Order: sequence, then structure tokens, then C-alpha cells
Amino acid sequence: MGSPPMIDGAFARWLAARAGQALLGLRSEMGFADAGALKSAGDKVSHDLIRTELAKWRPGDAVLSEEDEGSRLAWAAEVNAEAVSRLAADRVWIIDPLDGTREFAEEGRSDWAVHVALWARDAPTPHGLVAGAVGLPAQQRVLGTDYPPAYPQLTPEAAAAPGGRTIRLAASRSRPPVFLTDLAEDVGAHLVPMGSAGAKIAAVVTGEVDAYIHAGGQYEWDSAAPVAVATATGLHASRIDGSALRYNEADPRLPDLLVCREDLASRLLAALQRHSG
Repeated sequence: MGSPPMIDGAFARWLAARAGQALLGLRSEMGFADAGALKSAGDKVSHDLIRTELAKWRPGDAVLSEEDEGSRLAWAAEVNAEAVSRLAADRVWIIDPLDGTREFAEEGRSDWAVHVALWARDAPTPHGLVAGAVGLPAQQRVLGTDYPPAYPQLTPEAAAAPGGRTIRLAASRSRPPVFLTDLAEDVGAHLVPMGSAGAKIAAVVTGEVDAYIHAGGQYEWDSAAPVAVATATGLHASRIDGSALRYNEADPRLPDLLVCREDLASRLLAALQRHSG
């Protein structure tokens, strides 16, 4: 195989695609009889591949990965901020080698993803993300900032719904926010349960749903790549209080977010004020 693309966005797409192929191969090889073993193997195979390629082709860049030992502990009070090398780096790759491990280990499910994003100190955007790709291997597609998808069009059914369309709101199938049912009833939304965060944000990008709301705990690697793609597409992405999402912070916890069509942002943020407090 030749050298990967030089441009960061295309490189992110290349990397997500390669990891996705490895994960599909692993699923085929191991089958689904031992879900625990498949989950562990998937995390390791994808992490090792991405880490190896980043070390080979982007050796000067720092990395924040879900699977790096201590990645959730790097902000501990005992750790001096200067000791965390990525905080002093100009470029940091933020990766989730396998987002939606549970869905990956369930036969027939396609709502799992590979996340590859690049944060840069001199980025012109508040979130600091300058490139990203979301691999959806079981859906045979990769969404990337190098060729952002077109802004999602309303389906004919949604556009023609009497009395105004019903909002299609992606929700976690395992741990939706406790307020989400009341919020959905308030704004006239229909909940669409899905797996990984990447798959849910990708569904907003492609127009399969109109919005995704999460609260209650995530990390930077859960949203960096899909947010990079969503904002490149022209969608709204923020914390649920409307403030900017920020990445490569000392504490990588980024517990909540809203990604939605621009025309729904004000309405959903107002509803979040009423229900998430």
C-alpha cells in the first residue's frame, strides 16, 4: 500500500477507513458467540492500527485516545498540567478507535463507528477542530471534513407533515438523559434510539434524524470527530447550555452536547433550559 494522503482531512478519512476494514475483518473472523472477547479485541485492533499509523505518518503530533492507558486520569490533581504533553502541543489527534463497542459486538447492528479528529492550536473555530472523519464500517461509508456532506434536506414525509413536522431526535438506546422524554413531548419530537454517539451525530449529518441531545457523561473522543464533520456540514453543535464545545482541555470530560439542524437550535436550546436544570 502506498503513502496516505498528505492533507489532514483526507488522512483522517484514510485512517478511519483502514481501522473500519480491520474491525469488519475481526467481526467476520471471531463471530459473535463471545461478545466480551470481541469487544476487547475490537478496541485493541483499532487502537493499535491508528496509533501505529499516526506514529509513522504524523510523528510530531500528540494523541488523545480513549484506549490510551490513563487517558481518563490525566487531569487528576496529582498530575501537573505541564506533565501532560498534549496540552503544550500545537496539534493533537483525538481518537475513539471503536465508538459503540456494545453495538459492534451485536450481530446485525451497524450503529458503531471509528472516530479520528485533529485539534490545532491556531484553528479559527471555537472548538479548535480542523479535520475529522467518522467511519461507519458496517454502513460502508466514511463521513469526513475533506468532502463534507451536503446540508441535510428534509425528507418529503417530514416536510409535508400536517401542523409542522415532527422533530426526529436521536437518543441513546442504553442511557438517554432523564429529561429527554419530557423535552420530546414539549417540542413535539419523536425519539429514535441508536447506538454510538458517532452513529447518532452521523444520522443528523445525513438527515436521517434532525437532532441529537446527550447529557450525563461523555469524553472528548466521543464527539470530536463527528462534531468536526457536523460543523463542516453547517449544522449547529454546542453544549446543552449553548456554550461552545472545547477540545484538548486538561480534563477530557465533555459531558453533554446538542447537534441539530440550524433552524432547530434556538427552539431546542430553549427547551433544554426548561428541562435540563
